[in-house]
Amino acid sequence: MSDLIEPDPWTSWRQFTNARIALGRTGHALPTAPWLAFNLAHAQARDAVHHPLDVPALEAVLREHGHEVVTVSSAAPDRAHYLRRPDLGRRLSDESRALIGAVAAGTTVEAPPPELVFVIADGLSATAAAKQAAPVLDAVLPRLDGWTIGPIVIATQARVALGDEVGELLHARFVVMLIGERPGLSSPDSLGLYLTHAPRVGCRDAQRNCISNVRPEGLSFAAAAYKLHHLLTQARRLGLTGVGLKDESGPFLDDRT
Repeated sequence: MSDLIEPDPWTSWRQFTNARIALGRTGHALPTAPWLAFNLAHAQARDAVHHPLDVPALEAVLREHGHEVVTVSSAAPDRAHYLRRPDLGRRLSDESRALIGAVAAGTTVEAPPPELVFVIADGLSATAAAKQAAPVLDAVLPRLDGWTIGPIVIATQARVALGDEVGELLHARFVVMLIGERPGLSSPDSLGLYLTHAPRVGCRDAQRNCISNVRPEGLSFAAAAYKLHHLLTQARRLGLTGVGLKDESGPFLDDRT
């Protein structure tokens, strides 16, 4: 370290976290390297918010893994409207509502409505949805033996509550929203998982359970799948989600399971 930079006694702790600690200082200012790193992180967070989801690429990955895929969009016509009008991101566009309705109309006695539907949404970080959603599904679906699962829905310009309308139209008992979270300065690609029982338009956040910070540098895919499977199992048994359903899964100790 340069003699012009006063070291911080916490320097050794930096190996354990991405948080901005022990940066040192030069006079009353940050050294050049951490100042540039801060600006880079800020730019990455902004890019995560504005970068569009590559829907064809995500569709291809999901279909390669054997999933039926339906792609929808919210009532927000573009990113600018999405950011200014959160309410539009919570409802399907008219075309998408008709599309989901047509999928639901195809259910029969032999192929009843799904018990569980997964929705992958860009949210505030399409980067997160593109990078983390498929690995999360790969980790959790093998645990869901005995569940009837609907098509994977990809939603653009979407907020968490859009999953409620999708689940309601498909007559699903549960919906799990995999959505890009608001990016932080050290986590531009963090995915959130939101579980809702009896989804319908008008559900409140208190009726959901959330698993946050799913990414390799945060909560691992295997650990997220472990927690989600536990919550789904208990939600199915109790018939509820939200404040009445506590995460009592305990620590996840083995990434190989």
